Order: sequence, then structure tokens, then C-alpha cells
Amino acid sequence: MSTKNAIYKKITSDKSVSVYMGKRDFVDHVDSVEPVDGVVLIDPEALNGRKVFVTLSCTFRYGRDDMDVMGIVFRREIYVSTRQVYPPLMDREQGVHTKIQDKLLRKLGDNAYPFFFEFPDNLPCSVGLQPGPQDSGKQCAVEFEIKAFSAESQDAKIRKRSAVTLMLRKVQYAPETDEAVGAVTRSRDFATADRPLHLEATLEKEIFYHGEAINVHVSVSNNSNKNIKNIIVSVDQVSTVVLYCNDSYIKSVAIKDSGDAVSTGASLQKVYTLLPLLANNKERRGIALDGKLKHEDTNLASSSLIKDGVLKEVMGIIVTYRVMVKLVIGGELGLEVPFKLMHPKPDAGSVELEEELVFEEFKRSNLKGMKADNDEEDGNVSGGDDMAPKEK
Repeated sequence: MSTKNAIYKKITSDKSVSVYMGKRDFVDHVDSVEPVDGVVLIDPEALNGRKVFVTLSCTFRYGRDDMDVMGIVFRREIYVSTRQVYPPLMDREQGVHTKIQDKLLRKLGDNAYPFFFEFPDNLPCSVGLQPGPQDSGKQCAVEFEIKAFSAESQDAKIRKRSAVTLMLRKVQYAPETDEAVGAVTRSRDFATADRPLHLEATLEKEIFYHGEAINVHVSVSNNSNKNIKNIIVSVDQVSTVVLYCNDSYIKSVAIKDSGDAVSTGASLQKVYTLLPLLANNKERRGIALDGKLKHEDTNLASSSLIKDGVLKEVMGIIVTYRVMVKLVIGGELGLEVPFKLMHPKPDAGSVELEEELVFEEFKRSNLKGMKADNDEEDGNVSGGDDMAPKEK
């Protein structure tokens, strides 16, 4: 029995270099990160003596690339690592670290060469702030990419026709242990009342998955002489840009304006259900996302998990979530309950099967027919199977 294993590929415009990778998303386990691996296929005649390099980079963009104010470009490279792939600096077998590399090398032939990168443990995950409907240019985001190019040397000027860029994502999944969440309480005394107004809120757990409903247990004891006119419950996303400032963007991504009133001397116990979804927030500027909005596999950004000892300043954008409960009493009395919003860890699979390699263009549009980036702007053209040797 065999299964199909998708291989994503791109080829430079001059047909000198093509890149093959087995996946686009790489998992950050907090204490370690999955390595980035792939294979480069070269055309010696098209290279005409040039060398081939592969670069893994992490970039924080907080403005359009063409913005330059007093010599300051609104783009910062957090991490860059470059490897020479061709001519190889070691035996080809020594550069093979994964089974998918081994399979690709056997399929593509003698002109294929492996590359391999290990992430440092202090890099942020892929996240971006959603632009507004009228915004143009690229969004404020933390992005990862693999760039393969041919040049006379690593520092030589790179021709667009001789370079290809592949966007990657660094993602985190929910930890396997979920801690219980205690009740959060808040009280307010009034000068004209003997006893306070008491508010309590509880969540059923600390970690919720994307697309999962959140039940908020609210208890109100109104022993004051004030009437509670309304109870508003919301899920807030807090995105803090920490790399160049400490600006925070607080956006309610789900809200329930209940209209519930609690008169003097009365009490209320009720469960409010909220469902934070990107589908209900697509036109709102500043919402933090995993990846880019135009890709169908995008969702609200996951909560940031940060390894102990890592400087938060290099994390780019830190995302947290909280449930807010507000009582409207002329003014407001409120409290917040923090929680994490993440993806569940996917099943690894228990049986290893013989896999057939299926080559696909390296575009997220392949997921469900979504329109992809305009690759021509970067000089990137999908090469199909024209550079892959035919199996005999």
C-alpha cells in the first residue's frame, strides 16, 4: 500500500535552479523547532559557472518595502543564514538529514543537492496584522522564507531571474497538558450601601482550539444600591508589537451584548457562549493572523508561547487572549480572564507507509483553489515537472 506525499517546488525564471520541499509549515515545540530541509536541482549549463546558495531568513516588516523615511526602511531581518549548495562543500550523502531528502535525491538524479537549516530557539512564529480594506502594500508581519539563488559569490548582486523565494510558516500547537483555570473575582463598595457588588467569572479550561466555543460562567451578587443595566462579555485579542516599540492593539474578536439586568439585592448565574472566528472579523484592520489573509488556511493568530529566558524584544509580535466581563452600572465594573487560543497538535500517525512523491507548485492556492501571490514580481516561476527527471 502506498500514499501520496506532496512535494512543493519552484523554479527560477532562467531555469538554472529549482527548489523542492516536503512541507511549508514548521512546528515550534518551544524547547525545539523542526528543521527546514529540502533539495535544490541545478542545470549546470544554465548556471554557466555560477554557484548556488540557499538562505533561510526571518523578517519583521512594519511598513511597505518601498517606504524609506530619512534613510530608514521599515523592514528588519531578525535572522539570516546562508548555505552554499553548489558546488557542494561536503559529500552529498553527508548533507542528507531526512527521508524525504533521500527520496528526492534518488528521484531527481545527480544534479540534485540537499540543504538543511536548524532554527534558533529564540525566533518568533509567523504572524501578521490584518490590513484594512483600503490599505495597499504588504502587511505588518513576521515572515519566514527560503531563497535559492545563483551568483558568482554569496555577496554578489543577485539577478531576479536567477533567484526564487518560497514563503514558509513557523507555527506552534497547543501543549498536551491543560491547566485548570481558577475563578476571577472583582468587588466594588459603594458609600451608600452596606455590602459590595460582587462579580465572578470562570472558564472551563485554559486552552481552547480555533473554532471551539468558549463558555464563560458568570456569577453576579448585587448587594449594592445600584442597578446593573447590562452585562457585556467579549473575547479580546491583544497584539503587542515589541520589536521597535511597545504598541498594543486590543481587538474584540467575539462579543455578546446580553442585555441582562440585575436589580438591587438580586443575583444572577449564567453561562455565556462566545465563538472567536476570523470569518467574523475579516474587514477589521489590526487583527493578528496566522499567515496572510488571502490564503484560505489563515485564521486568528494563535497565542504566543515563549521559552523561558528568551528576550521578548526579538519576538516581533506577541499575541495573547482574554475574556472580558463588564457590568454597566452608570460606569463600568469589569474583570478579565486570560486564556490561550491555539491549534491542537496533529496526529503523527502510527504506521509508516511507502510514499509516492507528487510534485506541486509551491503556492498556498493549492489548498482549496485560492488566488496566490503574484510570483512574477519576485521573478519566481513555477516550473512544473520540466526539470524533474522522468521515472523509467
